[in-house]
Amino acid sequence: MKTIQGPALFLAQYISDEAPFNSLDSIAEWAASLGFKGVQMPTGDTRFFDLERAATDLDYCRDIQARLAKHGLVITELSTHLQGQLVAVHPAYDNLFDGFAPEHLRGKPAQRQAWAVEQLLLAAKASQNLGLTAHATFSGALLWPFLYPWPQRPAGLVETGFEELAKRWKPILDAFDAAGVDLCYEIHPGEDLHDGATFERFLAAVDHHPRCCILFDPSHFVLQQLDYLAFIDHFKDRIKMFHVKDAEFNPTALQGVYGGYENWIDRAGRFRSLGDGQVDFNGIFSRLAQYDFSGWAVIEWECALKHPVQGATEGARFVAEHIIQVTDKAFDDFAASGIDADANKKLLGLS
Repeated sequence: MKTIQGPALFLAQYISDEAPFNSLDSIAEWAASLGFKGVQMPTGDTRFFDLERAATDLDYCRDIQARLAKHGLVITELSTHLQGQLVAVHPAYDNLFDGFAPEHLRGKPAQRQAWAVEQLLLAAKASQNLGLTAHATFSGALLWPFLYPWPQRPAGLVETGFEELAKRWKPILDAFDAAGVDLCYEIHPGEDLHDGATFERFLAAVDHHPRCCILFDPSHFVLQQLDYLAFIDHFKDRIKMFHVKDAEFNPTALQGVYGGYENWIDRAGRFRSLGDGQVDFNGIFSRLAQYDFSGWAVIEWECALKHPVQGATEGARFVAEHIIQVTDKAFDDFAASGIDADANKKLLGLS
């Protein structure tokens, strides 16, 4: 068995214009002081990471790694969540997602989509140059406006949507395969890959591509009321990344899974800092250890109540305490009889 690596921190929610969150060196020093051993790197802010340069310049990659190593940190994975979202956008969301792209591409959906694909191709090369084995992204969504079948969905709509989604992602998956990197889709509401059924549909559409993998985040399953432990059992061979994030679901007489258009703090389902929600992390860490998951336990802080610094401080300890140092011994070794192969045959009446 293998021991999960960690704790690590996804930096996306922490990057800002205020110290110590406004430069790679200062945010690395801060994260290391809390006990983090790795950082998951967003790729949309060149102050921290220049994706295009990392895809073409090995010296730049070595410099980034050295700067983090001074603080005892490594890059666990790169993230293109925002760029991945733009690979597939339904026109209803064009204006809302324009903010995910450079300003000169806003209002130009076709050019924006082409840019997003190029970003993913760069991420494959950058990940390879950094010696990484997995990458985090979103699938985007063409079908999300049709999630609930009312009015009745026209025959073939879902099939056509997934065929197009697969057509857009297949060349990207091939690029990640050439780079030796697993492409991990975060299973997430708002994406066409938002639960196990949709992931399996997509997996079939891309011919069970070997690099089509999963970023497992149990918080999104709590909010959908899915069995996240059984999900691990079912997809254990495809889960290559892990976001450690908590959530709670407390339905009322007025709202449930859909949330009634309420703000996050007033929703029946809301994200919480680690240990404050309802996720069974003992069960999750046990299953991941059982199935030889050797990736990183990466905290993604999202909480409707708690300050992010407190969430990171407490979260680093929380993850460290939940990582199972897997055993190389059996608990009943003390009672081993030492019988050899010949004795075993005698016990079975074979000799």
